[in-house]
Amino acid sequence: MNSIQKNVLARMRKLGVGMIHASKDFLDLGSRAAVDQALSRLTEHKTIRRLGQGLYHIPRMNPTLGIELAPDMDTVAHAIARKTGSRVVPSGAVAANWLGLSTQVPAKPVYLTDGKSRSIRVGNTVFTMKHVSPRDLPLGSSTSAMVFQALRHIGKESINEDTITHLRKRLAAEDRRKLLKDLLYVTGWIAEVARKVCKNVGGLGEVRHG
Repeated sequence: MNSIQKNVLARMRKLGVGMIHASKDFLDLGSRAAVDQALSRLTEHKTIRRLGQGLYHIPRMNPTLGIELAPDMDTVAHAIARKTGSRVVPSGAVAANWLGLSTQVPAKPVYLTDGKSRSIRVGNTVFTMKHVSPRDLPLGSSTSAMVFQALRHIGKESINEDTITHLRKRLAAEDRRKLLKDLLYVTGWIAEVARKVCKNVGGLGEVRHG
């Protein structure tokens, strides 16, 4: 194993199993040809797995059954975003499922992007990247954008105290602080619900929004 292979593998292990990597994530370690060769060799030796063109990971394993677990959809989507140099946010249905606000798992995950529309197969799952205008992509941190998408998808009438409590528990304090800061990007009932989710998070003063 040459030095680039060792460095690539060391970084993947440091970032943890299940993390999805794009080839370009390692270009600081060597030339594109050298990185591609290192990833190819590691794949040949079954040290890592190739998910799709230019996408790799060390798979998560079920400790009881000893089988590989499917990669996390959102992690795959963000790796595709890095690979294509575009912004990617989940559609409302994907966001609601990821946040635990819906038990319905989208058969074909749809993500919105300011890049090209495309379908990408990762294992048995086909990811649909749907092009939208940059102004139609939610702003703020990736988690905030996901929350805004999910709330919009499930609708005002379906929001109750259980929804707010669930999100408050699901989001880390830092994510809730970012959400509070990002309220300036939304208005109306979504902002009010998000403000309730962030109640007592602390660390920020009053946030004004339009």
